[in-house]
Amino acid sequence: MTPKNIDKVFDSFRKNYKVVPLEIFGSNPYKTLISTLLSARTRDNLTLKISNKLFLKAKNLKTLGQLEISVIEKLIYPVGFYKTKAKHLKNLAKKVLNDFKGKIPNTRDELVRLPGVGRKTANLVLNRAFGIPAIAVDTHVHRISNLLGWVKTKTPSETEKELIKIIPKKYWSDMNKLFVSIGQQYRSQSQLIGFLQSNKLI
Repeated sequence: MTPKNIDKVFDSFRKNYKVVPLEIFGSNPYKTLISTLLSARTRDNLTLKISNKLFLKAKNLKTLGQLEISVIEKLIYPVGFYKTKAKHLKNLAKKVLNDFKGKIPNTRDELVRLPGVGRKTANLVLNRAFGIPAIAVDTHVHRISNLLGWVKTKTPSETEKELIKIIPKKYWSDMNKLFVSIGQQYRSQSQLIGFLQSNKLI
């Protein structure tokens, strides 16, 4: 059943929205995919800085695939798990070039076949780069959805499954960016609860 306060929540979040850094890559599938992959376990502001540094050396998948893993490691340090991500980036570039004729795929099933790409990353790429509705659940979406009482889940994957059942598709594309924006502004549990209470959302 659709949450009764869903319109109020989305209206309030839109009014308090502050741009999520990685949104600037917009409809560029290459930059959106790479920056989103780099963002795991890394703050968005750092991810944005490192992504732009990498893109100066690797303007496209072909040049990325030509870089040595050790070079990629130096370019993306200090993002979280940078050594593992460097290997993923190298292999991802090769796979897209070989299997998808150099074009970033635009289906979830194909995206999750790429090295280092899970459902959250795939859903974000579908949303941001291709304008395809999908609910991308990270820690912010998971935490806020539970605080709102929309779900009672223990993991982001459980949250995604439940949200798909109750959130109308027209909200899917905006959900991640709005919830992430609010989550980044109110990082502590008490701050977030205070915001939700002050806006009479809980």
